Amino acid sequence: MTTQEVRLCGLLLREHFGDVVEKVGTHLLRNGAQNLRTIIHETGISLDLVKKSLCVLVQHGTCVFSSGRKGPGSPMEYRTGCDRILRILRYPRYIYTAKTLYGDTGELIIEELLQRGEMTMSTTVKTVADRLTQNMEEGRSMDYSEVSSAFSKLVETHFLQRCPPQAGAGATPAAPATADTPGTPATPVSTTQLTPERFPDCYKVPHVTLIGRGKRQLSSEDGEDQRNAKRAKMDSETHGDEGIYWQVNFERFHLHFRDQAIIAAVANKLDQTSSEIVRTMLRMSEVTTSPTATCTKPLSANEIFRSLPASYNIPRPILDQYLTLLVDDPMEFVGKAGESGGGMYVVNLHRALANLARATLESVVQERFGSRSARIFRLLLRKRHLEQKQVEDFAMIPAKEAKDMLYTLLSQNLVQLQEVPKTPDYAPSRTFYLYTVNQLPTARMLLQNCYKTVANLIERRLFETKESKRLLEKSQRIEAILASLQASGAEPEQLTEVEEMITAPEKQQLDALRLHINKLDSAENQVDETIFLIESYVNSTATSS
Repeated sequence: MTTQEVRLCGLLLREHFGDVVEKVGTHLLRNGAQNLRTIIHETGISLDLVKKSLCVLVQHGTCVFSSGRKGPGSPMEYRTGCDRILRILRYPRYIYTAKTLYGDTGELIIEELLQRGEMTMSTTVKTVADRLTQNMEEGRSMDYSEVSSAFSKLVETHFLQRCPPQAGAGATPAAPATADTPGTPATPVSTTQLTPERFPDCYKVPHVTLIGRGKRQLSSEDGEDQRNAKRAKMDSETHGDEGIYWQVNFERFHLHFRDQAIIAAVANKLDQTSSEIVRTMLRMSEVTTSPTATCTKPLSANEIFRSLPASYNIPRPILDQYLTLLVDDPMEFVGKAGESGGGMYVVNLHRALANLARATLESVVQERFGSRSARIFRLLLRKRHLEQKQVEDFAMIPAKEAKDMLYTLLSQNLVQLQEVPKTPDYAPSRTFYLYTVNQLPTARMLLQNCYKTVANLIERRLFETKESKRLLEKSQRIEAILASLQASGAEPEQLTEVEEMITAPEKQQLDALRLHINKLDSAENQVDETIFLIESYVNSTATSS
């Protein structure tokens, strides 16, 4: 855990949960596992606020608790990790993926679960149905059964999973309003441990008795008492899934992102047909391949041919030619594991991630230092160890320029210098000086730079929003008034009069601010894609070694 990671985690916690949760979260990151009394003493925050903060962190899966290190009977200890908090950065991508795969219903299900951390199926279905109904035309509504069907599909494809059974409340903090008991639905088990082998009911959808359609919210203020009465009635209803909470399976989303990155890389390197063959292989091995495996389970050419969608219209001889092409490609995305069944083929997941990380590193060098420096960097990646004279000759770059570029890359830790002495005294005249690139340490360094970049982008966005806070609040008030007037059927003259409350210069300032914030948001998402690729490569290297 580095300073940049802790800084980024603190910014994410502050933006989503507030200053108090950020203080408690960063304290746990810096100091490791601690009990409630120690956290209160060292942070100087009141008992009530610390309890609520810990409950928020536990509810969203960013903090876990377990028995103290002194054994049974000792106070519960709370710990958190950067990897859990940094998932917040990827929330927009999770939601967009759900929308792409399962439409608006899937998008809202994932959004609700990410916002609340953990929910029962019945509560999620009702909330999503109400939200979809609110955006429909007057007289139309969303049936609960349609939302339940989308929820079940997300569970079947493992994008959602059950929270594990309660392991004992112990000294857990008082739960927020969304939980029923002090330890529910909080859990001391991390999402990576939630596998069907460890928890058989992880992907079992309960029988929920939900009949009805989504309801529109009452727009008038007079309806507040009615809404409270309805909410109390809903809470008292039973649907058969009480105590069964669901959460987003982040690991499954990450596997989907990894597969999509591999498919896109094959499409860019070869063609669309090759990428569709690789997509079919990855889809066939989704269930049988472990998330930490370096390659998929072997698949025969006959199985691949039968599993290809009919719309692709690829004859068997053409498939064999494409598989041979993929195996012979230097990127080695696909490998051959045997000859039975027309040939056994695997997707080399670790090799694919290594090549994607390598391409990312080359791209960074090219953007920062130019195409000639990138040529030298690629040359060192390929040849491993070269003297300065060899670099000049192979890269076909003049000696003076090559020397400057090598020293620049060396100063940025993108290239390393290795001394190989001929004699034990390390005399410069009798020592070879070899330049090399160590891909893994360089990738780790780039990862830290990415964390720093995202933190800077978030700080800039927060600063821009704070500077224009008054103008944004004024704009929001006017938009609310306009929406209210439109709902009540106001005259066009009234609407125009309200719109003119914002002057032309203020409109220009608002447009410029929104454009700037959109650019910062887009940059955050783009950097997060790089972070995901590099993290996947580093984790894959750790599991394969």
